[in-house]
Amino acid sequence: MGSVLSYSGISAKIRAMQSRLITEEQLQEIVRLPNVPQVAAYLKKTPEYSQAWSSLDENNLHRGEIEKLLKSSVFGNFSRIYHFADQEQRKFLELYSKRYEIRVLKAIMTNLFDHRDTDPVDVSPYQDFFLHHSRLDLSRLTAAGNMDEFMNALKGNEFYVPLSRAHERGGGLLFDYGTALDLYYFTQIWNVRKKLFKGNDLDEITKAYGEKFDMLNLQFIQRSKFYYRMEPAAIYNQLIPMNYKIKKEEITALAEASSHEEFRQIFDRTYYGQKYEQLTAATLEEFYRCILRDILEKEARNDPYSVAVLYSYLYHKEHEVNRLTIALECVRYGVNPEAAMRYIRNN
Repeated sequence: MGSVLSYSGISAKIRAMQSRLITEEQLQEIVRLPNVPQVAAYLKKTPEYSQAWSSLDENNLHRGEIEKLLKSSVFGNFSRIYHFADQEQRKFLELYSKRYEIRVLKAIMTNLFDHRDTDPVDVSPYQDFFLHHSRLDLSRLTAAGNMDEFMNALKGNEFYVPLSRAHERGGGLLFDYGTALDLYYFTQIWNVRKKLFKGNDLDEITKAYGEKFDMLNLQFIQRSKFYYRMEPAAIYNQLIPMNYKIKKEEITALAEASSHEEFRQIFDRTYYGQKYEQLTAATLEEFYRCILRDILEKEARNDPYSVAVLYSYLYHKEHEVNRLTIALECVRYGVNPEAAMRYIRNN
């Protein structure tokens, strides 16, 4: 991996796909539309959605159906890239795709905790993806009526072990199950990256995920200390077990900080507090998204013939769907266009 020869074809394909993504200028036009059907009609005319949506009648589409179509586009684009990729590139894509499986598992568990059945229609955007890229038995999982049945349906799958630990504790919260999945996924990425990648690809993956995991840990420490009043020992158990630019002693000091002011002072001395002048302990969560986006864009520009171009595109495609979903909600509820764009930019 990492050579111009192996990436020239897929890089050209991704550049073409990237050019079809919805721009901020188009989002500004969308939030000024009078209703949801007009948003659907607008999207039908864009290069990204015109072909897949051409036969649909926008007047018969409600917001929920449009959101499912948007989600489907993420998985459809992933599959197109996967079929175009070589064996080495597919190793990254297979690792990345676990986030989609986790997303669906969380959605099903949310319904179980809310005592709601999972309507097969709700997972329809994922059906084709799961058929080709997953070992999860979606039909059995969606048929589960409680967490015991859900865990039985999951036996034999890689996600069973991390979830079973939360389940065996009994009375676990949805947060505990979700955290178990996230920690498993993030730990796996960090532990296998040196086996899957080498050279520049390894450097790109290490930087992209390393800074992401550092920032997620910083966010979690801050939230758990000052919103949930968790003790340091409980905080350590929930952190992604890796260190990139944040030192172990800094993690300890932040988790044991006795006040907001002490936390801020410690944070300001860290790599991130010094590198990003506009980043403060108070703006961690908001700034995290900007940092990750900037890292991926920079790496994809600097080395368009590396795994970074795959990661960057998939991130931006998911980001597009999230922003369009917010735009739909704003149009539906008549939110002022300027306020709507502030909500969108903060995502």
